Amino acid sequence: MDNFKAFGNSLSSIGQQFTPFASRTFQYTKEQLGQAEDKTQLPPDYIDLEKRVDALKQVHQKMLTVTSQYSHEAYDYPANIKESFSDLGRTVSEKVQLLSTATSPAEAQAALTAPPTAKPQPKTFSHAIARASLTSSQLLHQQHTGTGEDPLATALEKYALASERLGETRLSQDAQIQSRYLAGWSTTLNTNLMFATRARKNVEKARLTLDSVKSRAKGSTWKIGSASPRDDHPTTEELSPEAQEEIEKAEDEFVTQTEEAVSVMKNVLDTPEPLRNLAELVAAQLEYHKKAAEILSELAPVIEGLQVEQEANYRKSRESA
Repeated sequence: MDNFKAFGNSLSSIGQQFTPFASRTFQYTKEQLGQAEDKTQLPPDYIDLEKRVDALKQVHQKMLTVTSQYSHEAYDYPANIKESFSDLGRTVSEKVQLLSTATSPAEAQAALTAPPTAKPQPKTFSHAIARASLTSSQLLHQQHTGTGEDPLATALEKYALASERLGETRLSQDAQIQSRYLAGWSTTLNTNLMFATRARKNVEKARLTLDSVKSRAKGSTWKIGSASPRDDHPTTEELSPEAQEEIEKAEDEFVTQTEEAVSVMKNVLDTPEPLRNLAELVAAQLEYHKKAAEILSELAPVIEGLQVEQEANYRKSRESA
């Protein structure tokens, strides 16, 4: 038993010569092994703030995991679509303009495969629908032999133009969300919450330092095997002036770091930025859906009119047959 106590005393002596980092590590290891006798407790209000900050961090991480898709143009672009470079060369509107001046199937085909005048066209679901609709329209036009225009081909061309507008509207929404929501929430996560994490780490360092100083001053050692705690620890009154001063200095640092962390955490929790950014997200989505509804509201009666006209012509042809 005396050997155990001697070994413990030697560890305590070594601990006195540790650097601050080593002393904290030494104290942390003792706590993890259940060898620390007096662990300074953080105030309940501080613990509550930590839990709220952790929850806010998880919220930002979870939401950004999903909403960050708004920064990827092709998030709704089907993986099974195979479009060529020529398909992405020009906008649907440009191709329709070129097709309007075509006087032969060869010119029409050249209009569809005209070389690009700018960067490749966007890869969104609506843009893909627009390109597929226009190509389909031209396939019908090229094979149409009757009088007038093929109503389905005409409807597909109009649908292509509307779909391209829908795609551009979606890209406008995404740009707003990136600048007004994603940027703000990313800043909160990567800056504000990081500051809070750093402040909390400083509190933990100060606490470990304080408990290490107390343990060293009071002569606490490791309890090895079944050895019982030492019963010859000096009381506060028995501590040397130097030891008492070191403890008080560590306590002051612990209080300072705790107050600083409380201030930082409250600032993170109270800032209105996350809710303001969320409101911007909803506003961008609302504007997109409003414009999409307007575009489709303009298109629907046109398509319906073509359908009604075709239906009437079909019945008329059946009656005269």
